[in-house]
Amino acid sequence: MASSPLPGPNDILLASPSSAFQPDALSQPRPGHANLKPNQVGQVILYGIPIVSLVIDGQERLCLAQISNTLLKNFSYNEIHNRRVALGITCVQCTPVQLEILRRAGAMPISSRRCGMITKREAERLCKSFLGENRPPKLPDNFAFDVSHECAWGCRGSFIPARYNSSRAKCIKCSYCNMYFSPNKFIFHSHRTPDAKYTQPDAANFNSWRRHLKLTDKSPQDELVFAWEDVKAMFNGGSRKRALPQPGAHPACHPLSSIRTRSTAFSSQTLMLLEEIFGEKDQGNCARANEENIWF
Repeated sequence: MASSPLPGPNDILLASPSSAFQPDALSQPRPGHANLKPNQVGQVILYGIPIVSLVIDGQERLCLAQISNTLLKNFSYNEIHNRRVALGITCVQCTPVQLEILRRAGAMPISSRRCGMITKREAERLCKSFLGENRPPKLPDNFAFDVSHECAWGCRGSFIPARYNSSRAKCIKCSYCNMYFSPNKFIFHSHRTPDAKYTQPDAANFNSWRRHLKLTDKSPQDELVFAWEDVKAMFNGGSRKRALPQPGAHPACHPLSSIRTRSTAFSSQTLMLLEEIFGEKDQGNCARANEENIWF
């Protein structure tokens, strides 16, 4: 697939799918990458926050834990983990030597035992999904991504961004039967071709299409990859920003106010569990909630 020159910083104009790209230009090292040394420590400004970077396997990577504790501190671990997996971002675990380097650089606490590293581009995508607006890339109306998956017998189709206006939109046209499917249904659609190999599909998780659906072109240009990443980021849990507690606001029973239960009274086993989670200082709150039948 080839792409036309970019007319502006925010415009990505891709031509119709074609194999007339220049592999020689793609294989050339990017400016500045040749000077990177293994375990070289640097600093990257991400949303105005300095993040420690480390060169791993010839690529500059950022500390995910530091990003989570600074830029994404208002979101839970599960939210960050689920969003990272949905975006197809894979963490590279650093070695003990690299972990010690990150400790000395101030990116990780002394007590840390491991650290996942992601690229700058992946860090920007992850933070944008939480802090920014996931706007669709500007593409021609008749443009389509040539995509495929290897679930079951596998399948190939055309992902039409112009039709992708909701998470359930039927925006993928199968190349074999010409039927339209939504992305989460397309990964369960396959055709047995003579050269196909059967792959045992994962558990029925309709939200895993971002991980299974890939560009058919094995050596796409960067502009095409970035546009595909931006499209996959759409309708992925939204760009919800967590509201910070207002000063002067006093919940009825903090920090248990975030717990919701249908029961009007806690059992003794539940009380013991809550006391174990929140510590002895909140035992009075738990007991009072049980006596007053408070609905958290």
